[in-house]
Amino acid sequence: MKLATLKDGTRDGTLVVVSRDLARAVPVPQVAPTLQSALDDWGRVAPQLAAVSARLAQGDTAGSIPFDPARAMAPLPRAYHWVDGSAYVNHVELVRQARNAEMPPSFWTDPLVYQGGSDDLLGAMDDVPVPSEEFGIDLEAEIAVITDDVPMATSAAGAAAHIKLLLLVNDWSLRNLVPAELAKGFGFYQSKPATAFSPCAVTPDELGAAWHDQKVHLPLVSHINGQLFGQPDAGVDMTFDFARLIEHVTRTRRLRAGAIVGSGTVSNYDRSRGSSCLAEKRALEQIQHGKPLSTFLMFGDTVRVEMFGRDGASVFGAIDQKVVRAGSPAQRS
Repeated sequence: MKLATLKDGTRDGTLVVVSRDLARAVPVPQVAPTLQSALDDWGRVAPQLAAVSARLAQGDTAGSIPFDPARAMAPLPRAYHWVDGSAYVNHVELVRQARNAEMPPSFWTDPLVYQGGSDDLLGAMDDVPVPSEEFGIDLEAEIAVITDDVPMATSAAGAAAHIKLLLLVNDWSLRNLVPAELAKGFGFYQSKPATAFSPCAVTPDELGAAWHDQKVHLPLVSHINGQLFGQPDAGVDMTFDFARLIEHVTRTRRLRAGAIVGSGTVSNYDRSRGSSCLAEKRALEQIQHGKPLSTFLMFGDTVRVEMFGRDGASVFGAIDQKVVRAGSPAQRS
């Protein structure tokens, strides 16, 4: 099934079940008013949501409304926990190579993660407000999973059962703020503004055979200003699958229902597939030409991130956003 959260004037929105073709949506307040409430009681609620999804699939649109992704908030507009990994280690290797930095061997065996801001997550078509173009505005196209309650010290073998939903991510970064923050030795903060998510979160079975080995084996397609930027296959070159990421983040703490765990920037060794962030493209240019040639994003630029199933249909709907100056009158949220 596919689930979304529609804007209704509240912080957490209204949960809807979305048809597989993304055309119709059914509000389900009698089942669960919000996605977080559904995840809190997933074992009881999920079958009821699945029944609504099945009715939609059979053509029963009673009680449905047209699904407008412009009305969609992030599926979880505010989450108790948002942790992002760096599962595509070839991406890290490349970026470090471009600045002549040695990569510790442990990066291949021990995942990197950071905990992001989860109290203010962007909807798929919300504008992206940034105070200054000088901050080095960059996209980061990723995939994430949403879990139920995950106990501390959960093994990778046991983690798979806790993955309830998947969704797309644009983990916006302000690259020119990163070096000074990391030099303090205390991690990201100002360089990681609000993260955006696809209109829909979907259960793993929506992906069919493309979901196996706890990876999504489909291209993740990004466009900048309408021009194809990258389409790396998310199932290729993923060093740490989602189960392994969950094992890592639960080593010393539990995850509560509604925790979001991201893959990090999707990247392939096959560079003909393009990139999922400008930092990677600039790193390749640095290695090849001795300097980066591509610029970071400017106000007015648009970014679209989407994934298509093997039938050619959009799986999650598109993240389709414009970068704007923070506080501008035209800012859309």
